[in-house]
Amino acid sequence: MNESKPNPSLSRRGFLFDSAIGFGSIALSSLLAREAAALDPRSAIRTPQSQHFPAKAKACVFLTMDGGPSHIDTFDPKPKLRDLHLKEFTKERNRFMSAMESGKRYYIASPFNFIRAKNGMEICDQLAHLAECVDDICFYRGGQAESPNHPTALYHLNTGNQFGVEPALGAWVTYGLGTLNQNLPAFVVLPDVVFPQGGAPNWSNGFLPPQFQGTPFRSSGAPILDMRPPAGVSLDAQRRNLDVLAALNQQHQRRHPAQADLAARIEAYELAFRMQMEVPDIVNLDNEPEATKQLYGIGEKDSDAFGRRCLLARRLVEKGVRFVQVYSSGWDSHDDIVTAHGNRMRAIDKPIAGLLKDLKRTGLLDETLVVWAGEFGRSPDNGQRGGKAYGRDHNPKAMTMWFAGGDVKPGIVGATDEIGDRAVEVAHPLRDIHVTLLRLLGLDDDRLRYFHNGRQMQLSQFGGQIIRQITG
Repeated sequence: MNESKPNPSLSRRGFLFDSAIGFGSIALSSLLAREAAALDPRSAIRTPQSQHFPAKAKACVFLTMDGGPSHIDTFDPKPKLRDLHLKEFTKERNRFMSAMESGKRYYIASPFNFIRAKNGMEICDQLAHLAECVDDICFYRGGQAESPNHPTALYHLNTGNQFGVEPALGAWVTYGLGTLNQNLPAFVVLPDVVFPQGGAPNWSNGFLPPQFQGTPFRSSGAPILDMRPPAGVSLDAQRRNLDVLAALNQQHQRRHPAQADLAARIEAYELAFRMQMEVPDIVNLDNEPEATKQLYGIGEKDSDAFGRRCLLARRLVEKGVRFVQVYSSGWDSHDDIVTAHGNRMRAIDKPIAGLLKDLKRTGLLDETLVVWAGEFGRSPDNGQRGGKAYGRDHNPKAMTMWFAGGDVKPGIVGATDEIGDRAVEVAHPLRDIHVTLLRLLGLDDDRLRYFHNGRQMQLSQFGGQIIRQITG
């Protein structure tokens, strides 16, 4: 007698549902079957999926400025603050910092000068290389976050949820689009020397199958440890060992078909084996032409580290990685914004400009969405009056982010008030920004869903509005 195999789409619970609620359970059974299929590593992330909409962008590089960069000192200059500099900031207008106040607060003008790019866009003079790329960028000044605290705000930016328990943007994108290269992770994270605030939940798979979580590469040394087999172990021997292990794991999986962790573990072993063939060459930047390294600021004191991550991001996208997230930390400038923000801008200016120019030169910019954002903006005021080491506090109701590549429409969208305190034109919450980002990649937030805990889940939580001024 042949042994019957368990059906992953019809568990005991599923049978009871089917028996109890009749025809109304047909849709539920279908959803359960689709969820079970998603748990299968052979069908979940291996095959490229169709976009919901026609879109040029097939991949995304998300440049994440950890700490909250000041829109007022980068891409949204406020001349009015020069007239108000060191005058008392009215408490009635200060909606978010009351819990942190220890006395009077004062308006702070930007200590930086601004240059006018060729399209009329004003940009901080510390970002002179990036100013050369403004014709390809949409600067969105209407962004609004919700949390004034770093970990929850960064979780919200990355996952759509302030508690860091749901899938990251990269997980949703790879779930929706699949992978273009079976030898590499579809979602790669390039952190700074330290992990961002909140740590690994920023690139979590959440309730999606575990194979959709981001894979972080180390910022120094070998990007991935143990990438090569131990001495004396050939690839053939390693392959035979993996085949034996896979057979045992698959035998166990047939008895427990809904265990996502087991499915992901099998896939992780196989992916790690395949990565041994491709990753060493990709992460080795020594073979890049010297002119390319100079384009990214590699070899220069201020920009070498971030430049290497940006060049690696280009190489990963070129090889078919769907979502690459590159972190720059140190943007939390409560004091001495001249030094703190100045250092950060010099670190990212040439690398990001190099990335955009390189993607454009190779024809990849049309099919790669580049996003620049922090978790929130910064305030037009501070509690200091004496001395010159002024900084800015957190401001979730005004933030600038920008988009380039794909179907993005270059220009300026949205505006903040005359002091940069609040977004007042084309103002949108993060969920609308997420929906727009997915749209630029050809994905529909209302159709990109996953059945979890008895309901359909999506990145925006409950739907959002596409910011049409950004999409082409």
